[in-house]
Amino acid sequence: MPRTSHSRSRARAADWRRESRRTNLWLVPVLESLGAAGLFALTLAVDRAAYNGSVQLPSWVLSGSADGARQVLTTIAAAVITVVGLVFSITIVALTLASTQFGPRMLRNFIRDRGTQLTLGTFVATFLYAVLVLVSISSGPHGDFVPHLSITTTLGLTLVDLATLIYFINHIARSIQLPQVVASIAHDLADAIEDQSALGTEAPDGSEQGPSPTELLERLRTEGAVITTSASGYLQYLRHDRLVRIAQDADAVIHIPFRPGHFLVQGHPLAYVWPPQAAAHVTATLRRGHVTGPYRTLTQDVSFGFDQLVEIGLRALSAAINDTFTAITCIDWLGDCLCRISTTWQPQHVHRDRHGRVRVIAHQPDYDRLVRRSFEKIRQASVGMPAVMIRQLDALDKIMRQTHAPERRALLMEQADLVLRTCEATVPEPSDRADVERSHRAVRAGYDQSPGRV
Repeated sequence: MPRTSHSRSRARAADWRRESRRTNLWLVPVLESLGAAGLFALTLAVDRAAYNGSVQLPSWVLSGSADGARQVLTTIAAAVITVVGLVFSITIVALTLASTQFGPRMLRNFIRDRGTQLTLGTFVATFLYAVLVLVSISSGPHGDFVPHLSITTTLGLTLVDLATLIYFINHIARSIQLPQVVASIAHDLADAIEDQSALGTEAPDGSEQGPSPTELLERLRTEGAVITTSASGYLQYLRHDRLVRIAQDADAVIHIPFRPGHFLVQGHPLAYVWPPQAAAHVTATLRRGHVTGPYRTLTQDVSFGFDQLVEIGLRALSAAINDTFTAITCIDWLGDCLCRISTTWQPQHVHRDRHGRVRVIAHQPDYDRLVRRSFEKIRQASVGMPAVMIRQLDALDKIMRQTHAPERRALLMEQADLVLRTCEATVPEPSDRADVERSHRAVRAGYDQSPGRV
């Protein structure tokens, strides 16, 4: 059963919260440390019961004196905290490499990497557990209290740490490979496209009441009140369902001419409200309907994913790097993502209440803009590079063959013509130009073919 607009809005809100919690290096280690503390409380209770003679520990539990236990635990704790420093150092090196090779916007992809977070958390939790066990060794009425089960558990956690270290080294070695980075970005972008392209613009019950969106936009332009931005930053998320409730409570219409990813300047217009008498109520509650921050996210901003791939491609084509194959890899994934939106991209601009009245009109990136930002900058940077031009034309050919809308097909053909003109102006070798022209003819053949037979 297809999900309703309200349920999908709630799901996207959960995605945004999950994304904000995931992009840090402290949350998972804190949670694992709390788990280690809980495990220590459990094993210590069993050790206390065994010390008092209430429980018989299994034969596989280690035994020994208090001094021997302190020496073992001290050695384990020192070794683990040393490895923690090593893991942090490797992580910083990976972040530095990502910043210089892939661009500063790639840092968030590495920080949010779950493998790195779990590795740090596992070692920190083991260190905390070992320290807690160490300080629990004390004298008692029946001699020294030695938590044998807890010591055995510490050794078990050390073996887990060893396996985690091997996994982490392999994980870092794979994750810093540029094809893996590009594929990861493209995968996240594909998920964002799938989430947003399934939305429609119909009213919840299929009915539409009140003025049309076109009429309301005209009233907002001529009579609407302006709501200014309270703080500068990137618009990260719009809570459309909450905005609809705010507008419904004020019996108003809210127009937000910005999309997630746009930079908002404090004191500049953020939204327009009609009728203007509702502006005071909307202004007081609008902050609960959107989120701004210092960086862009993919939750509602699919343009950010395309920009990330384009940025890596541009860096690869720069004179300092000159990595044609990386640029080709980026073009391949850009083509894949554009194929995903060629037939399904219908972003929701109009949001209605349950009675079918328009309450929120929001801006979303259109298909034309996504196509242009995917090809134009790389085409401009590929001057004199026929291999990059051919791959762009191949990607356009694939997109063309599954695009049905005439205006979208015309846009793709326009991009192909621009690539051909760049080739004619910058590629001196006739055989290279012939290869580019051959790929351009393939795009033209797909364009001339009837969409109904694609």
